[in-house]
Amino acid sequence: MNGILADANCAGHLALLVRLFHEGWRRDVWEVLHLTPVSFADLGLQADASDREVWEACQRAQVVLLTANRNDAGPESLEVTIQQHNTTESLPVFTLANDQRVLRDRPYAEAVADRLLEFLFDIDSYRVTGRLYVP
Repeated sequence: MNGILADANCAGHLALLVRLFHEGWRRDVWEVLHLTPVSFADLGLQADASDREVWEACQRAQVVLLTANRNDAGPESLEVTIQQHNTTESLPVFTLANDQRVLRDRPYAEAVADRLLEFLFDIDSYRVTGRLYVP
């Protein structure tokens, strides 16, 4: 795993989580993971890339995706893409269960950061799961 990509609607969320990753015990885990946030441009994606394009780029680059609202509406949707293309080697997509609460509730954001680090630390155990909701 090489990095973490914030979906178009989650850039602020990831920035907040990265700040939390640098606090206390999380710092040590974050440093062991050697992950860096990556952008759509880093993966050669346009801002309006389809869910399928984003998922495929993440899988090729071995980057996990953090999202809040990728849906299952249509053949290019994230849910349909996962159902059709997920393999035993596929990285999971991390979906914020309550994206607005992450931004306004510090204890909740810390719980999200903690759970996300737990998932990332043991990422190989979560391949093939498709989607994981955090916290």
